[in-house]
Amino acid sequence: MIAIDPSHQTERENYKLLIGSIIPRPIAFVTTLTNEDVLNAAPFSYFTIVTADPPMIAVSIQRRQGERKDTSRNAIAKGEFVVHISDESYIDQINQTAAALPPDESEVVLAGLTPVTSVKVAVPGLAEANIRMECVLEQAIPLGGTESAPSADLLIGRVVHFHIANDLYDKGHIDAQKLRPVSRLAGNSYAKLGDQFELERPI
Repeated sequence: MIAIDPSHQTERENYKLLIGSIIPRPIAFVTTLTNEDVLNAAPFSYFTIVTADPPMIAVSIQRRQGERKDTSRNAIAKGEFVVHISDESYIDQINQTAAALPPDESEVVLAGLTPVTSVKVAVPGLAEANIRMECVLEQAIPLGGTESAPSADLLIGRVVHFHIANDLYDKGHIDAQKLRPVSRLAGNSYAKLGDQFELERPI
């Protein structure tokens, strides 16, 4: 095996190893509001569950040369955001929102997505998503880089409301085949759900 010391590599070199190794990664499609109530949207694949009691999820948002991206800045300022699960039905529109727009321009408008009013937060969700989660910001933790210029913001959101398409939901469970989730690989590559198999956990 090849042995690599990350301290002897550049950030980009380590980045390529991480995104090529930790696959597939689910994609959080996040909406936030600016102080001027512009609805921003962006996809992030550094995304996972934190706990179910209460339900919390985490999204790590990388900074640009120490500066927060719009999503982090808005979520921290407003204290809330909405996370949508990315799926095949609207992945092309999600990809369009990765364009670098100024904060006063809405990626939602650019991609032709449909805002819908949330129940418990002021940030709208998007009608195209089959699953969305309204979140309040539990913690925002600056990480990496230097003390004066962190490299990322870890946003931990507490889910205060779930929205799930009727045909996906069955007695408290989600049908993964009907959801058709899309995950991130490296570069421009994505993956669909693929084959599933089951293993019984040992007692």
